[in-house]
Amino acid sequence: MIPFDFEYYRPDTIQEATDIFQQLESEGKTPVYYSGGSELISMARVGNLTFRAVIDIKNIPECKVLEYDQENNLILGSALTLSEISESKQFPLLEKTAGRIADHTMQCKITLGGNLASTIIYRETVLPLLLADSRAVVASQDGLREYPISQIFDRRLNLNKGCLLVKIITNKGFIESPYFHIKKTKNEKIDYPLLTTAGLKAGGLLRIAFSGLFSYPFRSVQIENILNDTVSFEERTEKIADIVSGNILSDINGSSEYRKYVLKNTIMNVLETMKDA
Repeated sequence: MIPFDFEYYRPDTIQEATDIFQQLESEGKTPVYYSGGSELISMARVGNLTFRAVIDIKNIPECKVLEYDQENNLILGSALTLSEISESKQFPLLEKTAGRIADHTMQCKITLGGNLASTIIYRETVLPLLLADSRAVVASQDGLREYPISQIFDRRLNLNKGCLLVKIITNKGFIESPYFHIKKTKNEKIDYPLLTTAGLKAGGLLRIAFSGLFSYPFRSVQIENILNDTVSFEERTEKIADIVSGNILSDINGSSEYRKYVLKNTIMNVLETMKDA
């Protein structure tokens, strides 16, 4: 049970949602946007988050869209749940990634936008989006704007107060590219990642992104350059391990040295698996 009172709003349009936010903010009610609410509710219950107003965006059609447009772009609304994305089978790499986050019950609650905006460090759904050069449509009082996901996601989702992530746009060419997804956990299949590695091959070159290796998810062009070098697999693996060594996360799931060991095995696996892709 949430130990404080709050107002609840359920707008039908993007404009109504942003207007309500601005009005509530001006009244000092610290509003929050709400879609799945799994993290928001959990944090509020233990006193790590307070708010006096909730704006539920699930009734806004653009936030629930799941379709291709006339330019062969897949459009995914920010209020789609991970299970809705997985069951649609429209984006194989994102399907694979979403299908390994939490258990099925939670996947029916966690939304794409909620995972991207999460305070939990892993935010694994961003990996396929970074790899596929996806774009984000963001609403504010000034209207809708489209940004490369890499521009608004740097370690975390960086949006100005009152801005609403509406949908994600991804070109079909990237969606149909050869891909890989490897998630290593400490004990169980359903757990926070010791290391999640995702990637795809576009234009003959490998792209790669990680969650669990650092204290934030990321894609690295420097690592990709090494990955696509012509030296031996072993040399590439050692070079990659060397450049990330100073930033590798160490926590209860695994020490930095163990994560480095897992990374090296994973890179070798990726190179071997994708060499003929």
